[in-house]
Amino acid sequence: MASSKLGIIAGGGCLPGLIAAACRAEGRPAHFLALTGHADPAVIAAAGLPADWIRLGEAGSGFDSLRRAGVGDVVMVGPVRRPSLSELAPDLRTARFFARIGLKALGDDGLLRAVVAELESEGFRVVGIDQVLASCLASPGLYGGPAPDAQAETDIARGIEVARALGAVDVGQSVVVQQGLVLGVEAIEGTDRLIERCGPLARDGIGGVLVKLKKPGQDRRIDLPAIGTNTVSAAAAAGLRGIAVEAGGALVLGREAVAAEARRLGVFVVGISPP
Repeated sequence: MASSKLGIIAGGGCLPGLIAAACRAEGRPAHFLALTGHADPAVIAAAGLPADWIRLGEAGSGFDSLRRAGVGDVVMVGPVRRPSLSELAPDLRTARFFARIGLKALGDDGLLRAVVAELESEGFRVVGIDQVLASCLASPGLYGGPAPDAQAETDIARGIEVARALGAVDVGQSVVVQQGLVLGVEAIEGTDRLIERCGPLARDGIGGVLVKLKKPGQDRRIDLPAIGTNTVSAAAAAGLRGIAVEAGGALVLGREAVAAEARRLGVFVVGISPP
């Protein structure tokens, strides 16, 4: 049975382009609904798919665009900075949505779950990134760089503990640990900024580790943690020794390129299977 046309709700970064390439490779029709101020116009243009652009507050227009395009399935990809209500300038459809869910009371995961429910109520089927980009799902074991030593393994274990606690209260997916000390946890700023601000906080001696896990009970269709070559470069620049991501629960974007960058910079990248 042929797959239905895929609507790609596109935030920032390279993921929207990778999804588009995967659709082309399997001959699947697709259409972009790109978010103004978040999606990269160069990425959208280079993908060569038809595209409509909307602001975050234009849900009504977005639903209409997806229907006109004949979309059946929808995937949400790429980072989106969470705006304030005043920035959104919501249309009537979006305003009704926010009034119903109580935006201020929700964390990121709660908000995304509400968005998924809204899309489904409009007749669309929401699919996960890993269903379209199965080859990018993290696998267990070392991707590149030196194997983690005993101290790195201890820091990874501590990072797992803290990341799970963060995720349980819907705060973030990433933590940086050095020699058993938590240098920083991810909040609204995202992973790149977390790594950047942890650099000046590093202690003397061997460097720290970035740990990225999906949140406990997280809907796999939304916001899976991801790393790419830029994450490896940022980790090295901040003096980190390595990156640990959840096997089966995170995305590694361009595994060969990530492995090569890890080897070049001497930073380990490893897929872990938390107990």
